Amino acid sequence: MSKILVTGGAGFIGSHVADKLVELGHDVVVVDNLSTGKRENVNPRAKFYEIDIYDTDAVNRLFTEEKFEYVYHLAAQASVAVSVKDPVKDANWNIIGSINLIKASIEHGVKKFVFSSTGGAIYGEDVKVFPTPESVFPQPMSPYGIAKFSVENYLRFFSKEFGLKYTVLRYGNVYGPRQDPYGEAGVVAIFTSRMLKDEECTIFGDGEYTRDYVYVADVVDANIRAMEKGDGLVINIGTATGTTTNELFKVLKKLTGYKKDPIYGPHRKGDIRKSLLCYNRAWIELKWEPKHSLEEGLKKTVEWFKRNTQA
Repeated sequence: MSKILVTGGAGFIGSHVADKLVELGHDVVVVDNLSTGKRENVNPRAKFYEIDIYDTDAVNRLFTEEKFEYVYHLAAQASVAVSVKDPVKDANWNIIGSINLIKASIEHGVKKFVFSSTGGAIYGEDVKVFPTPESVFPQPMSPYGIAKFSVENYLRFFSKEFGLKYTVLRYGNVYGPRQDPYGEAGVVAIFTSRMLKDEECTIFGDGEYTRDYVYVADVVDANIRAMEKGDGLVINIGTATGTTTNELFKVLKKLTGYKKDPIYGPHRKGDIRKSLLCYNRAWIELKWEPKHSLEEGLKKTVEWFKRNTQA
């Protein structure tokens, strides 16, 4: 049993990672400022601290008190749109907060740091290879993507200079139970929630934007494997299968019994046209591959929203 910190553990992906670590018998501590996370998402068998990771003193006190062996860093300002509107806020949360955690991990002898990055926003608009492998140099087109790539480089630096073991996981578009339908990220959650309430659904742009949708349980599996594997590597976690927003809408429409057509709105700044991830490295290094098809994952997600959405 290890003492493990999960930042963002009251949020969507983080709470699922924390649940799995608790299930495996680890001693889990969750940190979240509850700006978007929810207290009810925190596993009852995990210890919870409500702090901001960009509060340096609070982070140092936490590491001194708890003496972590592993850190799973999932806390983030996770919206591309918000990062475009407020890049300073995005940098404070996603860069400064991450550096605080990395430095504290080194000072307190953490065995490994697993960082949740983005495959969706990091490679940029000029990619010529699909599915995109990690060998393609990132050219992020949003402050969110820039921040994630910055932290990847900080990890590389701190690993070289101070010996911190790390693995970076670059996610596709993660979806599943507990995703917040009221934020600006997570089109699956937004569409599902609005369809179940028979509300209008807006598709930004022409709906032909392609994304790599990966189910949250598969992302959790990758995180667990990264505890012991993939040291010093950046690894894509996706499905290598592209789905347009229009196609996604049709599948969800069928699963929810929704009758309306979508409303089309303007293109959003920072949104790239196509994102599709190659996961060969994940298979080679982590022995990981996605287990859930899109239809299967969406069905489970819709079932969860039906149980948890108040009409």
